[in-house]
Amino acid sequence: MLNKLREYYKLNKKLNVKAYSLTEILIVLCIIGILLLMVLPNQTSVIGQAKAIEAQAMLNQVYGLEKSYFYRHSKYSGSLEEIGFEQEKTVEEGGQAVYKIEILEASNDSFSARATATSDLDGDGSFNTWEIDSKKILTEVTKE
Repeated sequence: MLNKLREYYKLNKKLNVKAYSLTEILIVLCIIGILLLMVLPNQTSVIGQAKAIEAQAMLNQVYGLEKSYFYRHSKYSGSLEEIGFEQEKTVEEGGQAVYKIEILEASNDSFSARATATSDLDGDGSFNTWEIDSKKILTEVTKE
């Protein structure tokens, strides 16, 4: 009988598989979750900065087109179509552009244009806004 118990014990010992307990797995998942929560707020600012590059690029394009128009007509234009700027469809319209471009004012010797975000990128209620003028001064009017 003692031999049978020894054999049974040896068989059970071979069948036992080393594994992690449910508690250990839950602790590891909680730690991973806490680390993700610490990293995600930093990522939203990076996303906002990347989207702001789109606004700056479009405003620089408007500046170049306005300067070209000025050299041809000795005045700045108040129309995006007149200078040859084609506004890409915004996200709301089914496109990919995040910013809507508009010319605020144009005269014989100056102009200013604005890029306004069509969506609140960080959820704080304010829409990111950039402006450029005829001296190529690019400013962030409303910070994201």
